Amino acid sequence: MSLARPEVTGRSIAGALADALETDYRSRARPSQLPPEWDWLVWLILTGRGWGKTWCASSWINELAMASVCRIALIGATAPDVRDIMIEGETGVLRTAPSWGRPIYEPSKRKIEWPNGSVAHAFSAEEPDRLRGPQFHYGWLDELASFPNDQEIWDMFSFGLRLGQQPRSIITTTPRPKKLIRSLLERDGKDVAVVGGSTLENRANLAPGFLDAIQRRYGNTRLGRQEIEGQLLLDTPGALWQLDWIDNNRISSPPALTRIVVAIDPAVSTNEGSDETGIIVAGMDAAKHGYILEDLSGRYQPHEWAVKAVDAYRRHKADRIIAEKNNGGDLVENTIRMVSYNVSFKAVHASRGKVTRAEPISALYEQRAVHHVGSFTQLEDQMCSFTSDFDRSRSGFSPDRVDALVWGLSELLGEVHTPTRFVYLNWMGR
Repeated sequence: MSLARPEVTGRSIAGALADALETDYRSRARPSQLPPEWDWLVWLILTGRGWGKTWCASSWINELAMASVCRIALIGATAPDVRDIMIEGETGVLRTAPSWGRPIYEPSKRKIEWPNGSVAHAFSAEEPDRLRGPQFHYGWLDELASFPNDQEIWDMFSFGLRLGQQPRSIITTTPRPKKLIRSLLERDGKDVAVVGGSTLENRANLAPGFLDAIQRRYGNTRLGRQEIEGQLLLDTPGALWQLDWIDNNRISSPPALTRIVVAIDPAVSTNEGSDETGIIVAGMDAAKHGYILEDLSGRYQPHEWAVKAVDAYRRHKADRIIAEKNNGGDLVENTIRMVSYNVSFKAVHASRGKVTRAEPISALYEQRAVHHVGSFTQLEDQMCSFTSDFDRSRSGFSPDRVDALVWGLSELLGEVHTPTRFVYLNWMGR
């Protein structure tokens, strides 16, 4: 029998030790990133962006897979999310596994297999029926609060979580006050272990300048409290929209639509701290219900938002582009025409205040006549912060996304629901 040369063995041992230290979950984790030491069934990590949720969950999944032969479910909002974040991402399962226990990923089979025989299967929230039948020891659901069908996915997964002596699951998500999240929070300390935290806790592992940039932009805002500080924000008193209205009417795909419009609320300036340009794609079906299809809002130069709007117009085969002309006059239409002269365009003029324009649209949400196709976090946060006594100087934000949404739905549904519904609701003091 031949022996390996000492120097080769020494290098191999040193390399293995270095790799073990680099990838060892327990030694690198903060205390809040380690599994709670009691008999919980669900580990709910409800924290701000960049806290280390994905690294924590993928490391724990690797630890479970290498400790015993088991079956695991990996569930994300979409198939690309599961692949690009949970599996192949910078802190996904493949990256956090040590070299001596690294699993093999078979994308065509949506399967990961570890050297000891443990297997994880990838599932998308877009296909809940695929969770019927399979059974698991453990599961990881990433960004559960963004699933449009979160309760259905949770139910289907729970029925399959039935192998072994103590089946468990981990949920990593930015906090949103959805019904399912609230019901899990009510079980905190019983069979659910809840961990909260701020982006600031992971400062050492984030790019220089990132925290300063997001705090300048989102500090002291409702979105910042949710996305950075990890706070679970309930509905704002006096808000024209409630998240329950949006969640209860949310769907994963639209029916056949009779009309589609792209609505724009252009920003007045294009400086670094200027407002966003709201760009919302909305549709209407034969039953005269409204559908929010896409939110493309952001900070753009005029040519950039025009290109995005025209691209959306073509992709969705829209009937018209709607844009407010108060601030820019004919410049808005001229900007659109520079990108495409042939699009159907309609300029709208704000003769009433923002709140007055928004109230009828809010009423349609309450009447379950408007549906969001998927999840639009920033738009919905802005909607649920928009109050009947809105004052920009006090609120600290401009409701650009809301304005675009109101313009689009007013174009589609304004005549349909006027005057009977709107007049009645205004008479009732809405």
